[in-house]
Amino acid sequence: MNNKTNKHKQGVIQAIQAFVKQKLANDFSGHDMAHIERVVRLAEQILKHEPKANGFIVIVSAYLHDVIDEKVVADVNQAVMELRDYLILQALTDSEIKMIFDIIENMSYRKNLNQKKTLSLEGQIVQDADRLDALGAIGIARTFYYGGNKHHIMYDPDISPRAALNEDNYKQGNTVINHFYEKLFLLKDKMNTPIAKKLAEQRHHFLVQFVNQFEKEWLGKD
Repeated sequence: MNNKTNKHKQGVIQAIQAFVKQKLANDFSGHDMAHIERVVRLAEQILKHEPKANGFIVIVSAYLHDVIDEKVVADVNQAVMELRDYLILQALTDSEIKMIFDIIENMSYRKNLNQKKTLSLEGQIVQDADRLDALGAIGIARTFYYGGNKHHIMYDPDISPRAALNEDNYKQGNTVINHFYEKLFLLKDKMNTPIAKKLAEQRHHFLVQFVNQFEKEWLGKD
């Protein structure tokens, strides 16, 4: 990549960063700009171990992965059209735009419940980065933050975690603690890249410790 091309792509990334910051300015569901920046940093960390990946596509997709998500936007179709038009204005090629949309439209946990989507290496990296931010201490904080935003109760020992999720019942929600059993505890074994699998181990262990302690304290057994 020559200096002119590299300078242009850096400019595009900076413009997209500002675009996303504006789009997510009013998010209070845990999918805010702070989440985006963490996912970008995690994606950059994974990229160091995946030299064959297109770093530009990874970073742009990491920035954009929530701007057309139904958890964040009221009208997904409108958000998709706006984003496509914006990327064209940024002089991205048709191939680059297709690669980005193939990632951000197919990487979510919900989209992979009925059938696992085939993602490019770049998509696998962004998916891993996003899922890592759902684990560990940050993952715990985001889970309760999102649950409160959606008016989910924290815990009820009489409500069991659902044995199987699909795209439809996933949206219905459950107790906050049940979300750990229904999704978060499963993420460790769904990582794509070797480095993400390694990073997920410690964060997963922290989740398990937290839920065990939470349930003990809830029942007054600590």
